[in-house]
Amino acid sequence: MQVVAKRRGTEEAKASRPFTARLIRWLWVLVALAVAVVFAVALARLTLRPVPGASGQVHDNPHPGATLRFYLDRPSIKEAVLEIGGNLALLMPLGVLLPVLFGGLRGIVRLTLTVGLISLAIEAVQGLLITGRSFDVDDVILNTAGAVIAYLLVGRRFGRWAHPG
Repeated sequence: MQVVAKRRGTEEAKASRPFTARLIRWLWVLVALAVAVVFAVALARLTLRPVPGASGQVHDNPHPGATLRFYLDRPSIKEAVLEIGGNLALLMPLGVLLPVLFGGLRGIVRLTLTVGLISLAIEAVQGLLITGRSFDVDDVILNTAGAVIAYLLVGRRFGRWAHPG
């Protein structure tokens, strides 16, 4: 008599899951999709709107760490915390939503690359097309780091739950 071990994610294991468990998982994925759409609209409104009167005061930053040093060297800690913390928090929802929506983005390398490209695209559009906005490589680094932190704290677990196996 030969014993065959079932691996999670095989067709037999999927078929053995109760229908209600699969339904609940799909409902959560649909909720995540709705949240992602709302997040995308809010993100676009926050990052892709012109800043009136700032066109002469903005400068692109292609040098990693330059903007961070600028804010950390200023006397206002509140300004540094708002700027750095805001950029860390900006794409944190993607660290949770992307692994739930796309099972292939559960790995930290794939998630980091995906969020990095999304952040780079936002910054490129800001620098090239939006009046009063500029490209800042430090924003790309902080946005990506924030999403990775959220993934490590919550997103990995939610992604495994939504896409077991």
